[in-house]
Amino acid sequence: MITSASGWRKVFAESGDENDTNGEIGQENRIIAALAAETFAEYILSKNKSPFIALGMDTRPTGPAIANIMLRVFDAKKVAVSYTGIIASPEIMAYSHSVDAFVYISASHNPIGHNGIKFGLNDGGVLNGQENAKLVAVFEQKCHSPDALEHAKSLIEGASDIDLDWVFAESVASKRTSLTVYRNFAKQVISGTDYIPKQNAFFARLRQAIISNPISIICDMNGSARTMSIDSSFLDECGITFNTIYGKPGQIAHGIIPEPENLIWCAKEMENCHAHGDEHCILGYMPDCDGDRGNIVYWDELEEKAKVLKAQEVFALSVLSEVAFSVYSAAPSEVHGLVNKAQQLLQQQSLNKIGVAVNGPTSMRIDEIAESFGAKVFRAEVGEANVVNLAREKRAEGYEVRILGEGSNGGNITHPSAVRDPICTIFALVKLLALRDETIAGTEHKGLFHLWCDASGQSDKYKENFTLRDIIQTLPKYTTTGVSEKRAVLHIRTESHAALKANFQKIFEREWAQKKDSLAGRCGICSYEAVITNGTKETRNVDDYSKSGKGGLKIIFKDKEGAPLAFIWMRGSGTEPVFRIMCDVKGDNPQQEAELLEWETNMLMEADKM
Repeated sequence: MITSASGWRKVFAESGDENDTNGEIGQENRIIAALAAETFAEYILSKNKSPFIALGMDTRPTGPAIANIMLRVFDAKKVAVSYTGIIASPEIMAYSHSVDAFVYISASHNPIGHNGIKFGLNDGGVLNGQENAKLVAVFEQKCHSPDALEHAKSLIEGASDIDLDWVFAESVASKRTSLTVYRNFAKQVISGTDYIPKQNAFFARLRQAIISNPISIICDMNGSARTMSIDSSFLDECGITFNTIYGKPGQIAHGIIPEPENLIWCAKEMENCHAHGDEHCILGYMPDCDGDRGNIVYWDELEEKAKVLKAQEVFALSVLSEVAFSVYSAAPSEVHGLVNKAQQLLQQQSLNKIGVAVNGPTSMRIDEIAESFGAKVFRAEVGEANVVNLAREKRAEGYEVRILGEGSNGGNITHPSAVRDPICTIFALVKLLALRDETIAGTEHKGLFHLWCDASGQSDKYKENFTLRDIIQTLPKYTTTGVSEKRAVLHIRTESHAALKANFQKIFEREWAQKKDSLAGRCGICSYEAVITNGTKETRNVDDYSKSGKGGLKIIFKDKEGAPLAFIWMRGSGTEPVFRIMCDVKGDNPQQEAELLEWETNMLMEADKM
């Protein structure tokens, strides 16, 4: 079992086949589930003598078996549980604010035979790395105990059947409550305010804008937990026409990870909608199994076809939207033109400084977007928990960090949420499309896209009847390795990643001495900087690559003026037994991206043999 802060995961199917759709988990996995439940029960009991926690799962076949074991152990340990059954991870994390903690059974985007467990308190996110490490240490100790098998059996058998019957009977009411909590929380996140009259005014304005410029959305649910969530009803409230395919829980029709190879079904359905006269079907999305991640398909009216947005583009659009929304949300009477307003925001009290928190491999296009608005980008190690905690640290320092996330994986996290949510991604795009120029109280109030065009020096690209294609055309141009590409995944034998990176450093410095003149002449690359990320800490200009350990290592290549042109990045996955690499290059330059990535690959393969 991989036990990262992002989730404990393994193949739970009894056969050991990661693609097995059977719900049986076998004796060993029942013991693992029981000991994991006891570990968390003891942890939460140490904080609260009478804890009340939420437990839910995604739609994987092995979920019910794991849930049954964990419910029995929680009952035996006298931990009260609100069992929601199938629930999307952003929903249970929103619901967690109403309880003391949560346990979520899911393996996110991993193949269907996998499953796992996420643990969190009531702050809306998973436990941070430090707290997770405490659980892991206790869990491993329990697993190594000579009487682990008998102890786990006694825990399972110690549950009261009467208590369990009532927990299951109450699950319908628990699910109803979680949906209400999630809907209310989504309204706060999307509108940017917890003041209900302001929320209602915002959604009334948004709904009216959508009535004037209709939007229809298609979702390939792929049998995920979002089949049981708020998507349909909430979008309908906002005046958005909503249709689904594979919309029954557990109807997993194709690969789970929402990358381009699995977004083709959504794209085909969008084209089918247009063929049948739905000209307003301009957006589509597909969530992963736990429903916290959703990448995007859009309608390209020029080419008259549905196109898949790359993960980095989805995140870039979300950042553009939400940072612009921070400017847009100012009272109309205070708006005196975009650039002045952006400067005003940064000149106010430190609490109004704008920040964006991302992971190490997020494309540098985010830095360009943020810089246009005077915002600052902060980077953490890969892992949603790392980015969320970095954002919290920066808020404590006085930054307004509304938007954060892992651009390399797509989707976004919008504060006060602490988890990716496709509803937030969809509404970031909806706000970009719907909130257009208008006059309020005699003052011109520019829409989000107009604000962006002015801020980025592209005022000439703004037009009144813009589409998502027009917005995409204004994004900074970068060529970036996709996280799901075969080129992005290496299988490394060296167990110590610190040793691997020390070897890589020797090879890289040798290669740099040989190639630097050629790189300067062909690519304009004149210098480099090594950067490492560990948890929430980014360290620049490092001279010992091994210090990154299991964290991220990035080599940023710069031009003669010291401006970044490209980077290569590497890190061992915390949730899968693979080593991930990628490259990001300024401009539309696939040849250079391929060359730099191949160079990185060859150096790592050599380092792995040392």
